[in-house]
Parts: sequence; C-alpha cells; structure tokens
Amino acid sequence: MVHPYSELPPQAFWRSGVAKSNPARITAVFEPKFSVGMDDAIATAGSCFAQYIGRRLRRAGLNVLDAEPAPRAAAEAVARDFGYGIYSARYGNIYSARHFVQLLRDALTDFVDPAYVWDRHGRYFDALRPVIEPDGFVSVDEALAMRRIHLAAVRSVFTRATCVFFTLGLTECWVERRTGRVFPTCPGVVAGHFDPALYEFVSLGHDDVLADLAELRDTLKALHPAGRLILSVSPVPLTATVSGQHVLVATNQSKAVLRVAAGAFAAGHADVDYFPSYEIVNNPAAMGSFFRPNLRDVSDRGVDSVMAAFFAAQGLRDPDGAPAPWLGGEEIDGDPPDCEEILKEAFAR
Repeated sequence: MVHPYSELPPQAFWRSGVAKSNPARITAVFEPKFSVGMDDAIATAGSCFAQYIGRRLRRAGLNVLDAEPAPRAAAEAVARDFGYGIYSARYGNIYSARHFVQLLRDALTDFVDPAYVWDRHGRYFDALRPVIEPDGFVSVDEALAMRRIHLAAVRSVFTRATCVFFTLGLTECWVERRTGRVFPTCPGVVAGHFDPALYEFVSLGHDDVLADLAELRDTLKALHPAGRLILSVSPVPLTATVSGQHVLVATNQSKAVLRVAAGAFAAGHADVDYFPSYEIVNNPAAMGSFFRPNLRDVSDRGVDSVMAAFFAAQGLRDPDGAPAPWLGGEEIDGDPPDCEEILKEAFAR
C-alpha cells in the first residue's frame, strides 16, 4: 500500500530517528539553509549555551570575531571570570532578542547613562552587563568609560559580521517601568537595589518574541546588509522563576515559546536559519547524559553531539573528532526500516 509515509527516511520515524538511534551521532537533524565557512566573519551572542558554540567554531578554525580580547598578561581562567573570550564582545549573557536589540541600539547611538551604574558595598557595576567585573569598578566614571569602549567594540563586531549565531535563553525578564529597558539580572541580585515601583517582571509571549526577532533582524541588516542569522534555543533550564509556577513548568513554557517563535521566524526569512541544539540536548535517547549532575549545565557529551551535528551538516571539520561513543541503545544502520511495521506498531498502542 502506497501512502505519504511509505518512502520516508529513517529520521522521519521516532523509533529509528530517536529510540533506536545513537544520540551521540544523531544524523539528518539539521539541514542548513545556507553554508557557513572559513570566509565568514562570525559573531556569537546569547544565553550561556552560545559560548559553547563560539568556542567550538573557533577551535574548528572559523573566523569568530572578538572585538574585546583579554589583556595579554591575563591567565585564561581569570580572563573568563571577567567576561573575556566568551562572546564576540564583552557583553555577557544576552537572554532575549529584546535585550540584544537594546544593546545594538545603544551601540549605534553611543548611549551611556550613569543611571545604569549600580553600586554594591562601595563598588560600581554596569547594570546592563553586571557580571563582567566580579568585584565591580572603582568608580562610576570608570564604569561609564568601560561601557563606551564596549559599545565601540559592539559596533565593530556587527558591522563586520556576515553570520550571527544567537541563542535565545529566556522569556522571563526584568524591565524598568519608566523606559522599558531590559536588564540581564533582577536589580538587587548582583548589585543595585530592587524597588517594585521602578522595576517589573515581564514574561514575553510568542508575539513579543516574534516582534523582537523582526526588530533584531532589521537592526542587524542596517549594520551589515548581507549578514545572516542562525537562531537556536538554549537547552539550559531556568535557575529560578518568580512567575508563581513550578520552575519545571515555567522552564518548559519559556522554552516552548522561544522554540515556536524561532522556528516560525526562521521559516519566514531566507537569511535566517534555526539550529536544533535544544532538541539534541533534550533528546530522550540520551537519558539525561547530555546534562551535568545539576541537570542544568550541558555535559561535554551533549556539546560534542550538538556541534558534531552542525559540523556534519555544514561539511566542516569537527575539531574534536567523533563524539564519545554511546553506551546505551542501538544505532540503526543499513536500509530504512519497514514503515508499515512501524505504523502498525504505533497505531496498535
């Protein structure tokens, strides 16, 4: 009997594509719209998972931009503690497209305001990237001077970048009521003081994220008309939520909104692609091994599998070789499975 499922490849079926596959070497999970190669100038930004992507791209020999390199005398671990070498500029984590747009606008207008320098125990923190100086700056003037340097670096990156990798992380954010300005952390957590009259909690919906992505694309195009955008969703769960929901429910709601919006936005633009890092890490066949014991941070095995899928799809050399062998399950090799048997088995349950 011939029907729409008759000639589908193995990856179209759950049993062969997931349940009986090797999650460390998952194939055909990503079919890129456009190639990324050695001639591209690549910028990375986003939630914490984006740093893994940038690191692996750099190790593969691709031209990943870094407009704010660490001082030469800084040890690697110290440099990372101070936000160097993590993304293409020293902006720290950017959890939402709204925050990303805000940064680009600030860079284009050279917007610096002492109102966004927060204090803590006599030290001063850039409210828009509060963790890049673990002990803060010695003065407000130093914080403002370093922000001007940072904004110049941001302009340099995104006027040069031919491909931007952006990982969406959260829909929950803290906003200044008067201006709508978004902060990467709640005021008072790292520095500053929380005042409910000044700041409010906002949970972005699907339409909000779509509108923010549209503005992000337009802003990036204004900086580099030929640039392309690769979106992904961070698989890292929320640390905490003030939504009133259980953190598990809040995490899944947030990731669902981001995933649907990113997919819909990419589907509508030839110069925007979606890369399924979220799906690879959360693959049930990995049985949790793609996370570290805290069930938040992605394990080396998980990062290996994500980047192996990207490099294979793009025809690029994987700097770390094949992912570590999978210790459970069974990899399907050879001819595609009998789809009639698969469907019978599925519909019989």
